[in-house]
Amino acid sequence: MRFVHDTLPQRVRFASGEAAGQLAEEVRERGYSRLMVIATESQKALAERILGELPVAVWHHEVAMHVPAGLATRGREVAAAHHVDVLVAVGGGSTTGLAKAIALTTGLPIIAVPTTYAGSEATSVWGLTEAGRKTTGMDERVLPQTVVYDASLMLTLPVAMSVASGLNALAHSIDAMWAPRANPISAALAGEGIRALNAGLPKVAADPTGLTGREHALYGAYLSAVAFASAGSGLHHKICHVLGGMLDLPHAQTHAVVLPHVLAFNGPAAPDAEQRIAAAFEAPSANRGLATLRSTLDAPTALRDYGMTEDAIAPVVEAVLAAVPAGNPAPVTAENLTALLRAAWEGDLPR
Repeated sequence: MRFVHDTLPQRVRFASGEAAGQLAEEVRERGYSRLMVIATESQKALAERILGELPVAVWHHEVAMHVPAGLATRGREVAAAHHVDVLVAVGGGSTTGLAKAIALTTGLPIIAVPTTYAGSEATSVWGLTEAGRKTTGMDERVLPQTVVYDASLMLTLPVAMSVASGLNALAHSIDAMWAPRANPISAALAGEGIRALNAGLPKVAADPTGLTGREHALYGAYLSAVAFASAGSGLHHKICHVLGGMLDLPHAQTHAVVLPHVLAFNGPAAPDAEQRIAAAFEAPSANRGLATLRSTLDAPTALRDYGMTEDAIAPVVEAVLAAVPAGNPAPVTAENLTALLRAAWEGDLPR
């Protein structure tokens, strides 16, 4: 064996029903005294309940998908004006993404309290969108210092959003199998992430208020994100970043739709990874395992259902071709990428 694996420095506090106590203990232990709390307006009441009597210097609710550059600038200005010493992000990937954008230039530490299965809280990947283009990068300054996981915070997340978010998490594990820095350790984490999500998401769909499914899904989402953080962005994420930045498509649903098409495209050219994925699903093939799970979950199937028009396929193909990661298992051409995206747009079966 010969490989390089990066293990990122981060504390994880996992305890269902204990977000407020775990966060308070973390803040006291770290000695923070001026918190900037980032949460959407819809999450404000939840954030207030979790924060309790902690020393909040400013509440910030200007959050949007794909982190528009203007909102990042505004967030940095607010942080500086209130002399904050820590960013507390309560919410999904967009909320964590804004905290990362602020930390990227200020160096402020982040404590993340996730309310979806996005996984951004476990990576050092940041993203900013400007003029219809999403730029991403890696920087340890944006890695949250601590993540407070509380599966009970997901109990009110609607099933449709839970499914899309969970499949987004699954995409982290599957893409990590053949991403540029894939290695045996990230593959092991990804395999366990797939197993946990495959066990948890059907339980979430069948019993949204049950804690067992939510815990399995959250645990799997974390493992998937850690695998992705080490392995890097594969073809799936390059496609989805272009779709999100260029067309402003919803993040989780876009990943959920595109995933089976990339798996069908790359799987035959990466037999070892395909076998690992199949084993994690306990299925005869990776494609069959994912298809069975998606059928159980009534997963999203077509990009056109989320606002993408047919005439957007060609410019998306052009942009993705410029971002295809070196060493992708299957050769990517304008022709086969167009076929992949057309199938994802139409909601066709993966080919």
